[in-house]
Amino acid sequence: MTLHFRNARLINPEAQTDRLGELVVVDERIAPGPEPEGGTVIDCRGKCLAPGLVDWGVKIGEPGERHKESLRSAALAAAAGGVTTIVARPDTLPPLDNPEAVEFARRRAAEAPVRIRHQSALTRGRDGAEMVEMAFLKDAGAVAFTDGVRVVADTRLLSRAMTYARGLDALIVGHPQDPGLSRGAVATSGKFAALYGLPAVAPIAERMGLERDLALVEATGCRWHADQITAACALSALQRAKAAGLDVTAGTSIHHLTLNEFDVGDYRTFFRFTPPLRSEDDRMAVVEAVASGLIDVIGSFHTPQDEESKRLPFATAAPGAVGLETLLPAAMRLYHQGGLSLPQLWRAMSLNPARRLGLEGGSLSPGAPADLVLFDPDAPFVLDRFTLRSKSKNTPFDGARMEGRVLGTWVGGTRVFGDG
Repeated sequence: MTLHFRNARLINPEAQTDRLGELVVVDERIAPGPEPEGGTVIDCRGKCLAPGLVDWGVKIGEPGERHKESLRSAALAAAAGGVTTIVARPDTLPPLDNPEAVEFARRRAAEAPVRIRHQSALTRGRDGAEMVEMAFLKDAGAVAFTDGVRVVADTRLLSRAMTYARGLDALIVGHPQDPGLSRGAVATSGKFAALYGLPAVAPIAERMGLERDLALVEATGCRWHADQITAACALSALQRAKAAGLDVTAGTSIHHLTLNEFDVGDYRTFFRFTPPLRSEDDRMAVVEAVASGLIDVIGSFHTPQDEESKRLPFATAAPGAVGLETLLPAAMRLYHQGGLSLPQLWRAMSLNPARRLGLEGGSLSPGAPADLVLFDPDAPFVLDRFTLRSKSKNTPFDGARMEGRVLGTWVGGTRVFGDG
């Protein structure tokens, strides 16, 4: 199988370039040379061709909550959104906390049109009381260990887990929050939360949780990743850790990069997130941190919730939003606003997550897998949530005017979305 992409605007996150060119795919991988005989020509007509997105932190409701999202529906949504690799969270019912569960999920995911890799829980049942069998889980295919938004409050247990992970060269993903301060909070403290009477938490809770985890990383020498950095006050601690040479990376969510606390509006529960949406100053600071490379990864943090979970008072509604199909157009908001270039965005949404997790992908270099997305960054549309391929429709962008449409998605050179 040979493909020849012509007249493409190539977005290269490794070289940080954005230029017109051509790309050849031979036998599922990007080829270095000219087009061989008999190849299929795809005229990109000046549209953008980039590595497929690697979305780190996707919740899939299988097992236990297939009515919210199945592996199949998540994969179809991913393909439509230009996501070629899903890195799934372990917060299923029951959680992925043993080798058999990870193996089951891996076998089920093998049928999907996109690549799906799984993280394992860090503690049994995600209860923060007993460490999982990391070695067996890593052998079963777990790419990282995390309890998701549940903070491991037992510092001694977390220290032991980090020490054990260091010996296995395993990656631990933490959620930097002080659990005491953030418990029950649904908004960021300030005038807006006080006016609306919402239970709130100060951004300092994020910094306090981050400082604790970074101190343990320094003591144990483990590989560690902060899943969501959303507050300006946490950035200095992250910068010090990186300057000290700790093996630390950090991510943030596309919703915290493109929305702020005022978007909650009239208690709109599609804007309820964990952590809550921040101030505009925090949002801008995090955008700048992504631009500088201080924050490494942008993810959708796709969290499907059914209508019954969202049609509740704001403080009791389930948090989270779907994002597999909206990650790319939401990121185009940052591009059109001038905050981030396309190569910077793809560094954070494709190259960096692939490298951190030891996955192939995120690259246009010869020999890399032909996981690609062709998109028009300027195509306007109004999002209708009922057209999303996810089973759940809880998106904060419903009815929003957006730009950026996926024209085609390829996984290993095979087209999984688009009309040819």
